[in-house]
Amino acid sequence: MEIHQVNGKQGLQWIINGFYLFLKAPLAWIVTCFTLIIIAIGVSLLPFIGKFIFTLISPIFLAGVMMGCKDMERGRPLQIMHLFSAFRINTASLVTVGGIYLIGQVLILGLVMLIGGTQMIDMLLYGKRFDESELMDVMSSFLTSFLIALALSIPLMMASWFSPLLIVFHDTPPVVALQRSFFACLKNFIPFQVYGIIFILLSLLSMEIYGLGFIVLIPVMFTSIYASYKDIFLAEPLRIRDNESDSDNPETDRDSQQQHRPPSHENEVKQQDTTTQSDRPQESETNTQCAFCNAVIRKDEAVAGQGKFFCSEEHYKQHLSMQKPEN
Repeated sequence: MEIHQVNGKQGLQWIINGFYLFLKAPLAWIVTCFTLIIIAIGVSLLPFIGKFIFTLISPIFLAGVMMGCKDMERGRPLQIMHLFSAFRINTASLVTVGGIYLIGQVLILGLVMLIGGTQMIDMLLYGKRFDESELMDVMSSFLTSFLIALALSIPLMMASWFSPLLIVFHDTPPVVALQRSFFACLKNFIPFQVYGIIFILLSLLSMEIYGLGFIVLIPVMFTSIYASYKDIFLAEPLRIRDNESDSDNPETDRDSQQQHRPPSHENEVKQQDTTTQSDRPQESETNTQCAFCNAVIRKDEAVAGQGKFFCSEEHYKQHLSMQKPEN
């Protein structure tokens, strides 16, 4: 799987694409994200182990939301059950990613407490007061600890950013998924810088309006993750079909992709068609398209099922598992 390097402006484009996907089903997105927040709060309220448990299973929820994004792109509706759809697919690998992330967080926290010393712990946990001279020393230690925690948390977040998507969509082993996610973020450091700065500004703006902006910003964060995955790993723009039946008609699918491509891509469509038409694999009597990942494959090598073709048995099983909630 190739990791593509994109332009810095794509950091903004991921947010625009994510907002465009959010607008296709705003109510469904708000309800889904609200449900996830309620689950997170409920699990975290468990004494001592609650936060640890949610950190372990959070990649499963993220993978389920990403499967919902993929279904929306195919013209299917987003459902609350998408939150739980990844519990049936590569659950152990997703929990492993959550476990590695949890261990990383614990190690970083331990290092921060070690550097900050007992004085910082007393101030943060017990509200101990210090005089002016002691407070300067405590704040100096606190600033040093904060910078170290930030420097170590960013690589951990980079490794976790795409790993649930790589596991659920490509059946990638957890350690390999973490490595690829880290190097994908590193290779596209500038777009992610743009992405992060814009999200910080949007977060500040959301707080200015009594936090109401987070009703939109939180779903857009999820949808923008999916848009960045498609851009970096698949080198494809976001494409949204009107309905699922369009995926069986190549001509209708092509028209739908052009009609529902985010506005910023409209001027690129004609250029891409003229410059890459000769290099684009075409469907023929011997070729077909995987109904799960849209890869062009030979019919004699494809896995057939439900009147569709798949590039692997794993993608066929994942397709069946996503059909169950709808039935």
